[in-house]
Amino acid sequence: MIQRILGVLKLDVPTFEAIEADTSATSQAAIIVAIVSLLSGIGSGISASIQNTNFIVAFFMSLIWAFVGWALWSWVTWFVGTKLFNGRATVDEMLRVIGFAYSPQFLSIIPCVGGVIGGIWSLVAGFIAIRQGLDLDNAKALFTILIGFVIYVIGQMIIGLLMGGVSGLFA
Repeated sequence: MIQRILGVLKLDVPTFEAIEADTSATSQAAIIVAIVSLLSGIGSGISASIQNTNFIVAFFMSLIWAFVGWALWSWVTWFVGTKLFNGRATVDEMLRVIGFAYSPQFLSIIPCVGGVIGGIWSLVAGFIAIRQGLDLDNAKALFTILIGFVIYVIGQMIIGLLMGGVSGLFA
């Protein structure tokens, strides 16, 4: 698993192909998402504390969003890629490659900048994951990731709004 994470961090195409093909890697992808969610939750909680808002609420909302975002992004990219662009993949394959593409988000533990750097790096890794996972050309992969990312951002904004409302309950 560590070798695959390093391969993803290096944006190594054969690593993504190996992850796609390995049916046992779905649980590894879930572990990566779990670690990212914990680190992101800690980073969000620290940020919330600095801004005098609730650490616990920020932590748990980040924790939940990591898993919801992973499932949502995987399903949406699978749907868009297969239905609009004739890609070839299963939802499980997308869960695997996109879950591993979350690896750069380990940087989310660093308040403010870690999430931004890790997010951009994950987008690039996500592009490769989607292109290889769906067997698409660059243009189709780009449109697939853009559509998926827009839906992902909308979901994140909704979670952010909920977090604001929920944190008000604990003020």
